[in-house]
Amino acid sequence: MSDDKKKRTTEIIKRLKKAYPDAHSALNHSNEFELLIATIISAQCTDERVNIVTADLFRKYRGSRDYLKVPQSQLERDIHSTGFFRNKSKNIQAACKRIVEEYGGKVPDSMEELLTLPGVARKTANVVLGNAFGIASGIVVDTHVARLSQRLGLTKNETAEKIETDLRELVPKKHWIMFSHWLITHGRRICQARKPKCRECVLAKVCPSFEIYTNSGVAAD
Repeated sequence: MSDDKKKRTTEIIKRLKKAYPDAHSALNHSNEFELLIATIISAQCTDERVNIVTADLFRKYRGSRDYLKVPQSQLERDIHSTGFFRNKSKNIQAACKRIVEEYGGKVPDSMEELLTLPGVARKTANVVLGNAFGIASGIVVDTHVARLSQRLGLTKNETAEKIETDLRELVPKKHWIMFSHWLITHGRRICQARKPKCRECVLAKVCPSFEIYTNSGVAAD
């Protein structure tokens, strides 16, 4: 990684931190188990929809054993509106079974152990470790983080794994957890997919896409 890119990353972090001091996970939860379930449900679904569904779900099911007491068909009905409900329900119950049988009913707090849970890939594990346990195991790469990282010239890669590798080399570990929250918040409010609000952007002076988007008419007026 070039020194110029690292300096630009430092400036990006400085500006985002100032712009979004209250950035945090958009998934409502009160403990690590609820965050795990919410993150599994959030695949291919908006956080807003997940929060609507989990508001009832978390009142109905308090822990791993509660999810195992009902037929999968019941759980499918509970989360139907989030999409891919059959696969999600299957993974939730399988993950709960493993949590009960292998981890004494508690969500494990290591990347290696979390990845043994059905329905949990690196992104979900990073979300749980960072937001529930405060462990900076990596950087969460969702669609917002991927899009902004590319627009900001921090990566040329397309896959989440490779983008995360590039970001981990640029972003100091102390900012790994918050960096994704800052980018996600900025992606939702300003750097939107179809019409980024480049002229309102706090990163305009350090973004290589600014002139490209404003001159091409892609950016919002």
